[in-house]
Amino acid sequence: MPTFAAIDIGSNSCRLKIAKVAAHHLKTLHEDREVTRLGASVFESGMLSPQAMAATLQALKRFQRAVQSRGVDQIRMVATSAMRDARNGQAFQEMVKAETGWEMEIISGLEEARLIHLGVMGSGDDQAELEFAPGAEPGVESGAANRVLLVDLGGGSCEITLSERKRIRETVSVPLGAVRLTEEFLPGDPAPADGLARMRQLIARELRKAQDRIRPGNISEVIGTSGTAAALSEAFAAEADAEFDKLNKPDKSNKPAGKSKKKFADKSISKAIQALAVSQAPLNVGMADMVPTQEVRKLADELVPMTLAERMAVEGIGPRRAEIIVAGAQVFAELLESFELPGFRYSPLGLRDGILAQMLAEQDARAMAHRVFEQQRWESVLATARRYGVDLRHAEPVHAHAMQLFRALHALHQLPPEYENWLAAAAMLRDTGKFINYQGHHRHTQYVVSSSEIYGYTPLQRTLVSAIARYLGKSRPQPGDRALRNIPAVEHSRVQKAVVMLRLAVALNQDRASDVLRVTIKVYPKRVHLELRPGSTGAELELWSLRKEADYFLEVFGRELFCTLA
Repeated sequence: MPTFAAIDIGSNSCRLKIAKVAAHHLKTLHEDREVTRLGASVFESGMLSPQAMAATLQALKRFQRAVQSRGVDQIRMVATSAMRDARNGQAFQEMVKAETGWEMEIISGLEEARLIHLGVMGSGDDQAELEFAPGAEPGVESGAANRVLLVDLGGGSCEITLSERKRIRETVSVPLGAVRLTEEFLPGDPAPADGLARMRQLIARELRKAQDRIRPGNISEVIGTSGTAAALSEAFAAEADAEFDKLNKPDKSNKPAGKSKKKFADKSISKAIQALAVSQAPLNVGMADMVPTQEVRKLADELVPMTLAERMAVEGIGPRRAEIIVAGAQVFAELLESFELPGFRYSPLGLRDGILAQMLAEQDARAMAHRVFEQQRWESVLATARRYGVDLRHAEPVHAHAMQLFRALHALHQLPPEYENWLAAAAMLRDTGKFINYQGHHRHTQYVVSSSEIYGYTPLQRTLVSAIARYLGKSRPQPGDRALRNIPAVEHSRVQKAVVMLRLAVALNQDRASDVLRVTIKVYPKRVHLELRPGSTGAELELWSLRKEADYFLEVFGRELFCTLA
């Protein structure tokens, strides 16, 4: 069974998780984390500092030893906010490649949110299986009918995602990372009042924008991920445990018993309310109890006047988190209050779990994650097509014929299996360029597709799809073309084969008013025969269009193309 490794290079820390596939699920083998503060100088000067780059490289070398010792088969390393903003990010990518041999992939905020959602809402890991809520109907997942808000507050950005029935309904990335805000507004210790006021104004403004898009009404649960959520959750739990222990000890003071009983009663009521709130929500194994909003605000305000040493002494926060917890706590408190949410629960799952789940989905067609991933990815393709005004009724026959050609000609083209998906996406998105201008729309399609946020597609994969959709006019793929510039040379001939099949699919659908043609495809040693069965309006235009592609087909595949009517 294959073993995967996921590396998350964040603005505050680097994380590693190694998992193996067992019975179509992921089983965690090893985890590691190192605080490197890669984004600290970026948010101030726009550049990665030598110290932060050195610390990150040192952490990656340690991760590399762990990866090698566990015989990892596939590695995916992604970088987030700091690398998105850094002007010297490409130089650091090259340094990482030279030192480790690994490719660093810089993902967008929306792709980051998608992967976090995938990791938290059922990644296939042994820690991520959903339990049934009390009273849930047997055989029905407890989270199936719930609207869940995911909040991942990292070092450079905060990703807020609305999930319904485990599907993303809306997601937004805002520049409210704990390291970013601390560097910009809170340079002193304790936090300066003027910087704190300006930071709160920025937080409120950005969250108002997010609220306009998310519309977080009727939320059944809020899940917080990453270090800030963990620290707040642990600090709340530690304080609650300490108060509970204190109130249950024999009262040796001269304080009136009534006062002590009142505190205990309040605590009991609080615990009861918290237990009730938790019992009504779907649970992830390993997820902490709910932290009420009023407790988050109380803790956030208590941290403001503290010195670094005092914050470090707060149980659950830790020495490195104490440096940035003031900003992170203020973001969480403002978000919960402004969105009118009762509280949040911390989940240890996150970006690296989503990376592993996607790796499983791409490798194991029998895994549940594969079916979910493929469905969501295709829905994203269709949503992108609609966004740019593509008529799906006209695009679908082209897609169907492209798939028929891909499968019937497999022995001839011998493309990797993933090209079936790239070709399918290109067939649906080939007319997106018309949204900008019909004149030269193939060129417009190329940069629209490559630049669009399509969930489940890496930048390279989007570039491949855009290149396949690009060459449907008079031009042909050439090595120096802009569309191929960021594609590895080994893929150029593969792209060309996919282009030919898409051109044939388009040729089969020239007369959009006619019935969809039925095609029989036969492959012979020296030729390929397409036999068309005309619809009610004939197929002469399609036959003429197909014959125009015969020379290009011969050039790419080395076989003659014969097209006839049945």
